[in-house]
Amino acid sequence: MAVPPLRPPRFDVVVALAGLAGGLLLWGFGLGVRPGDDPTVLFDGRWPLLVPLLVIAGCELLRRTAPRTALAVGTLALAADVVTRGSVATIVMYTDLVYAAVVYGTAATARRLPWITGVLTIAATLVPYAVWRVPEALLLGLIAGAVTFTPASTGLIVRNHRDAAEAARLRAEQTALLAEMDRVQAVTAERARMARELHDMVANHLSAIAIHSTAALSLDDPATSREALGVIRENSVQGLAEMRRLIGILRDGEDDREPAATPTLDGLGALVEGARANGLDVVLDAAYGDVPAPVGLAAYRIVQESLTNALKHAAPGKVTVCLSRPADALDIRVTSPHGGRDTPRAPGSGAGLVGMRERTALLDGTFEAGPRGTLWVVRATLPITDITRGDT
Repeated sequence: MAVPPLRPPRFDVVVALAGLAGGLLLWGFGLGVRPGDDPTVLFDGRWPLLVPLLVIAGCELLRRTAPRTALAVGTLALAADVVTRGSVATIVMYTDLVYAAVVYGTAATARRLPWITGVLTIAATLVPYAVWRVPEALLLGLIAGAVTFTPASTGLIVRNHRDAAEAARLRAEQTALLAEMDRVQAVTAERARMARELHDMVANHLSAIAIHSTAALSLDDPATSREALGVIRENSVQGLAEMRRLIGILRDGEDDREPAATPTLDGLGALVEGARANGLDVVLDAAYGDVPAPVGLAAYRIVQESLTNALKHAAPGKVTVCLSRPADALDIRVTSPHGGRDTPRAPGSGAGLVGMRERTALLDGTFEAGPRGTLWVVRATLPITDITRGDT
């Protein structure tokens, strides 16, 4: 709970001093609300006017820091002013205390005070008229309403507008915060997507380059070195082509150039031939039919990354790639020999497995990879339904 400040705000000090100065000016001229012979005047003369005036001016210093206390003390001061000749400044400052109690007080005070002052106004109108039966008695209700109900109602209107403005500000801040969170999530998702694309497109070629360059450096055989250099050149050319395609996607058709087509399952044959050229013994068994484009791209990238991992880590032996379509799903299974390897290997970071798992999760599929006996098995199941989610 916030602790109210000990010192009154400067504006409240100005209000208190202005009210006091106005009251002293009226007092100096001898101006009062009632004549000295009025039946309600119990303390005649000029000096009794100063007591309620000074008290209610002091209450103005608390109008914002302690509004309910200021109103309670101010009400006693107003009652004391009634039994004197009265001061207009005292009455005006009391109306400000009623207004401040609603605007700056608690929510309960803001709700109840207009009702209380309304009831008092009605009572001040009906009771005197019922007792005296003269039209002039209705003026008491008018005065009571002007002093209590009117400032309370005005304060309630101002408070409601202030609360509405604060609520609108908070909603705007929340909207801006949600928009920023959406932007960050979108940027993060896009960065992850581009990281997957970059890894899948160039990792295969760079792995082949690393392995064959290591072999060329370690073997003192001109024929083997020439063959390795040929593979290195072919993979570097293909890697550059893939990088150009990625740059074209990032430019989004800049200079009226359309990016190259996205890989599909129809390119699996060329992908397997490239793996064979890099030294893998690959067998392809694919029967999948028509699949949505996101499923086809994800499947192509999973097979591509699996062949890259086999090139980097698999032991000598046969690598099998099987694609089948049971019911409404595309099943992908890539197996490679697992165990000791005496040929050069390229270092791995684990990003490939992460990327395959992310691609599968984006399509609500299942993914698993790990050793099974002497084989390393990668298996993914991609549902084939109406694709409404983003690009994988």
